[in-house]
Amino acid sequence: MDTAQGNGGPLAGLKVLELGQLIAGPFAAKTLADFGADVVKVEPPPDPERPRTSGGDPLRNWRLLKNGTSVWWQVQSRNKRSLALDLREPEAQDIVCRLAQDADVLVENFRPGTLEGWGLAPEALLQLNPRLVVLRISGYGQTGPYRDRPGFGVVAEAMGGLRHLTAEPGRVPVRVGVSIGDTLAALHGVIGILMALQHRHRSGRGQVIDVALYEAVFNCMESLLPEYSAFGAVRGPAGSALPGIAPSNAYCCADGGYALIAGNGDSIFKRLMSVVGRADLAEDPALADNAGRVARVAEIDDAIGRWAVQLPVEAVLAQLEAASVPAGRIYTVADIAADPHYRARGMLGEIRMDDGDGLLVPGIVPKLSVTPGGHRRNAPRLGQDTDDVLRELGLTPEQIEGLKQRGIVGRTVS
Repeated sequence: MDTAQGNGGPLAGLKVLELGQLIAGPFAAKTLADFGADVVKVEPPPDPERPRTSGGDPLRNWRLLKNGTSVWWQVQSRNKRSLALDLREPEAQDIVCRLAQDADVLVENFRPGTLEGWGLAPEALLQLNPRLVVLRISGYGQTGPYRDRPGFGVVAEAMGGLRHLTAEPGRVPVRVGVSIGDTLAALHGVIGILMALQHRHRSGRGQVIDVALYEAVFNCMESLLPEYSAFGAVRGPAGSALPGIAPSNAYCCADGGYALIAGNGDSIFKRLMSVVGRADLAEDPALADNAGRVARVAEIDDAIGRWAVQLPVEAVLAQLEAASVPAGRIYTVADIAADPHYRARGMLGEIRMDDGDGLLVPGIVPKLSVTPGGHRRNAPRLGQDTDDVLRELGLTPEQIEGLKQRGIVGRTVS
């Protein structure tokens, strides 16, 4: 897989301390690491009193494992360094304070109050390093009546309004098949970090960024709230259709596949109707704009559906592409892995794992023309970089070994 070019990415030299685990905080830090930031990820070492637990970020053991470690880990923690540190111990908390003094960014996604309980409140860290930018991601935010509730992405997706819309009418709402609430929060967090760094460039001062999972979801809900405010409209689930915009739906084809067709532009609609053999609808003045089409969406969907069901999905898509009508089919991951456009765009990166096997991982997004991101190193083993990070703080080998013997820092886990 290509590595970052030139100076290692636009964020080369940026020092990031990651205290989070699982998805939202680590995804934000991963995005920074992809573009050159030096991310030190703090993870709990194995607990000798709980021999069945392996320590580290729980994501290491989620979903499908290869050689005992999740392959997801190779995506979420690429380009990071791992410091095994028991944050419950005062000496470990002191190490974090020393790291924060030299860091540009600290990322955490624990429940509100956790950092404070460890003596690592952002206010205290900003006293040590006024230039520090602190990203805090939590379910409900750092304030408000729900702040102390445990909050996972799935709950945030529901509270943010997304889950109510993801269903067929009259059927139980379903979840998006990935942790979209966590990822949206992470991306909002990255945006906040970059804005805070820009402010620091002008003022010399850092700040705290408060991202709530449910707010990140709610921020993507488009016209949901103003429609309710102005008209009392409560948008409901609409299956594969896009309410208020027509035609835009999934249509079953002769081979059982589905074509996703977005013919909702005025000129696009005319071309689409010509392809499906309904020139009468193409020239109907009542359907010349979106409002007219929405009023007769069932009739339009029926016309498209009757045409699509006579042809296999690839034939449907070929005819629509020839007519410049936006359309596509539903991809499985097998389709993605075989797709030439994904490969041409560098979105199918291949890394070499410790056992020598290759592994496909998603490429870097977004694509920068001068300072692109890249894959500089594989995800670390637990505690792989503990000695290096502590030496950079000025600790001697004897001091590091003493911390290991007392269980404050962990040894590298193979």
